[in-house]
Formats: sequence, structure tokens, C-alpha cells
Amino acid sequence: MLHVFAFGRVGVAVGDLYFVDPRPGPGQEGAERGVRVEVRLMESPARDGSIYASRPILVGPPLWRADLLESVAGPPGSYDRTHHHPRMRDWEPNTRQFDDEMSADPLGFVGRRLADLDGMLTDAGMDPTVVDPDDATELRETVAEIVDTIGRLLAGVRAGRLARPPEGERQEGARVGWL
Repeated sequence: MLHVFAFGRVGVAVGDLYFVDPRPGPGQEGAERGVRVEVRLMESPARDGSIYASRPILVGPPLWRADLLESVAGPPGSYDRTHHHPRMRDWEPNTRQFDDEMSADPLGFVGRRLADLDGMLTDAGMDPTVVDPDDATELRETVAEIVDTIGRLLAGVRAGRLARPPEGERQEGARVGWL
């Protein structure tokens, strides 16, 4: 399931995610599932048609990513694979950044990061002029709704409705999800 919150030039994409075996490093073997949150650049390119025509919406490259993941074999609520990527290059993440504060309170950590778009841009090494001047305010005013959405998706993951493994033959390194 995918949710997108769009503002002027920035958006937040939230979706469930399942990795068959991402093999990110020692002690991280095996399937993992959870919710991914990405702050993305947004675009609405020119279109043909009347003023009543639907508009194209492009969800562009990520600026920041948080993965609220748990190993499938571990206990629900362990957040044993929870991490973030403060820097993204094009579509690729940097290495996983594990943070004790994030593991202790993943939703609070994500909420605080989303409320600080300027700090996020600085950490990402990005020019703040790539976003609309009102994006930080609009994002900050929507943080509670975004965090609530993340919480509902995590509940769906733990209930087995979301972040499900791929059907059929097991695929090495397969990813299931929009993000």
C-alpha cells in the first residue's frame, strides 16, 4: 500500500515493504518487513487538455529515507532492522544508519525528522532552494497525520495484511512494495 503526501516541491511517500533477504551486513541476514518513509521531490509537469483535465504527478528522487523494518523471524515490535539514510544520491541510498533514538522510538524519530526539513536538506547536502519556501511549514503541519499513517501501516504489517512475501518460488533478494 502506498500513501503520498504532496506539498509544493516536496512530498512524503509511505508504504509497506518486504525484502526476501537483503543481506545488508553481518547479523542482518534473512527476510525483513515493515514500513518505508521517503521524503521525495515532487513535480507536476505541463499537460495537454482543458482546465478540467487530470494533471500528471511525478514522485521524483528521494532526499531522505527511513526504514522501520523488523526481521521476519524476530518478535513483532523489535525494530531490529530500523534505520535511516540521511543522504541519497539519485535513487540510491547511502549505507544504513542505525540510531539508538530511532530504535527506541521510531515514530517519534521520524516525526522529528519530518518536522525539520531544513535540517534534512542540510544533512543530505542539498541546496535548500530545490524546495518551495512553504514546504517546511506545510510538512510540519502534516507530521501528525503522516505519523498516524505510518502507525496504521505498521499495524497492518504486524497483522499479516501488509508487507507479505512474494508468492511462488522464493527469489533471492526480492523486494515487494511500492518504495
